[in-house]
Amino acid sequence: MLACSRADSTATPPRDALPVVPLPRAAATAAVSASDATAPVAPADTDDFGAPLPVDARFAARVVSLNPAATEALFAIGADSLLVGRLRWDEYPPAVSRIAALGDGIRPNIEAVLAARPTLVLLYATAENRAAADALARAGVRTVALRVDRIAHFYRLLHVLGRAVGAQPRANTVRDSVHATLSRVRALTTSLPRPRVVWPAWESPLLVIGGGSYLDELLTIAGAENVFHDISAPSPPVSIEEIAKRNPDMVVTSANRVASLRTSPSWQAVGAVRAQRFVVHDPTVTGRPSVVLGMAAVQLARALHPELRESLK
Repeated sequence: MLACSRADSTATPPRDALPVVPLPRAAATAAVSASDATAPVAPADTDDFGAPLPVDARFAARVVSLNPAATEALFAIGADSLLVGRLRWDEYPPAVSRIAALGDGIRPNIEAVLAARPTLVLLYATAENRAAADALARAGVRTVALRVDRIAHFYRLLHVLGRAVGAQPRANTVRDSVHATLSRVRALTTSLPRPRVVWPAWESPLLVIGGGSYLDELLTIAGAENVFHDISAPSPPVSIEEIAKRNPDMVVTSANRVASLRTSPSWQAVGAVRAQRFVVHDPTVTGRPSVVLGMAAVQLARALHPELRESLK
C-alpha cells in the first residue's frame, strides 16, 4: 500500500515496498474467488496481528487512525467526528486537515498517540508496527492493525470499521458503490486489446508494481497487462535491463515524471520510453487503496483506452 506517499513520489519509499506480513488464517479473507479477486469477501474475527476485532462501538469514542486507507474510510462512512488523531501524510479528503496530525504511521510516536487519549488506534499492519501495537495494548488502548494492499483488503477494512464504529450500513453502501464501479469498468474493458505496461513505483532503488499490489489489480480491471504481474511482491526491485527485456508497450507514470523518464539515459533502453508511449495517472487518485478505487479504475481505463472516454464519463 502506498500509505504515506504516492507512487512515483521521490520523498519516501512506498509502503507496499515493506515486507509483507502474513495474514492470519483465512483472515485474510484471502479466500477470494478465483474468478474475481476484487469481490467483497467475508472478514475474519482477528486483525492482521491476531488481535480480536471490535464488533461494536464501545471502543470507538476517540479514534486515532495511523492507516491512511482507514482514515479516508472513516470520512466516507460518516464517522470522522470520532477521529482525534491522524497520520501527518494524510491529505484526503481535504477536511482531514482539521484532525490533529500525530506523526508517522510506521513506528509511530507512542507518547504523541497516547496524548490524544484514544480509545481505539488503527494501525497499518507491518512488522515495524508490532512494537507499537504491543505498547498501546500495555497502555490499555485497543488497536486494530490491518494491511491494505489488495482491493479485497479494502473491502475487509470497510467491514471492520463499520462494525467498530457502529456504521455497518453506510460501510456496506460505500463497499457496494466501489465494487459496482470496478465491475462496470471491467465489463467495458474485458474484450478490448490489452496493452502490456510497466508501472515504476520508485526510482532508486528501481521498484515496479508487481502482482501483489492493488495497482496490479486496477491495471487488469482497466484493460492492461502488467509485465511484472508474475512477481508476487507488491513493489519488487528490478533492473532497467529486465524492464527492457520484457518490452512493455507503455509506461504508466505521473505527469511530473514523464519529462524525467524521457531524458533519463538509462530509461532509453526501454522501447516504450524512446517512443514516448506513456499512460499518465494522477497519484492523488491512484496512490491509495481506498474509497477512490473506482475513480482510479475509470481514470486508468480512459488513459489506456481513449475509445472509452464517452462510456466512462
